[in-house]
Amino acid sequence: MEIMKRLLGRVRLYLQITHLGGIVRRYFVMNGFDGSMTALGVVLGAWIIDVENPSIIVMTGLGASLALGVSGFFSAYIAEKAERRRYLKSLEDAMLTNLDGSLYKDATSFAPVFASLINGLSPVLMAMIPLAPFMLAMAGLTSMWMSYIASLALALTALFMLGVYLGRVAQENVLLYGIQMLAAGVVIAVIVFILGGA
Repeated sequence: MEIMKRLLGRVRLYLQITHLGGIVRRYFVMNGFDGSMTALGVVLGAWIIDVENPSIIVMTGLGASLALGVSGFFSAYIAEKAERRRYLKSLEDAMLTNLDGSLYKDATSFAPVFASLINGLSPVLMAMIPLAPFMLAMAGLTSMWMSYIASLALALTALFMLGVYLGRVAQENVLLYGIQMLAAGVVIAVIVFILGGA
């Protein structure tokens, strides 16, 4: 327990030093949104063509979200690492000193790893929410019809909650933010159904 406390304390300190909090919040929301929307698109497409095998939906959704996750992890790691190194070098030049072995250097090395983990995990975790009913259907615990309905409800709820989270971050109307995110999901649903009916 003491080790975990120290680890969390060190993470908080690194986040303060690098001002990474806002960046990882944006990463979480943007890629979480992508994961939710991707899974929603997979589910709606499967519904339209009347897929009756839940494992097809789960594997398609997981494959797409894992691709988003891996892409998000590496893109964030490479971009953050380059930015952090650039800033560290400019700071060393301004201070006329080498910061190797310093707390700031440790925090700078930590930032790309932490940011890339958030960027990579958020689409996978958010995609799991609408895919969960189909995992239950794979186990024979629910019907496909109920899985489709529950999945759609969970996806839209997850989008709404992402909006509420953003509203809290902005310290503005959480309901308005939630409705904006929910509207994006509804627009996707309408487009998929229009394309499916064409």
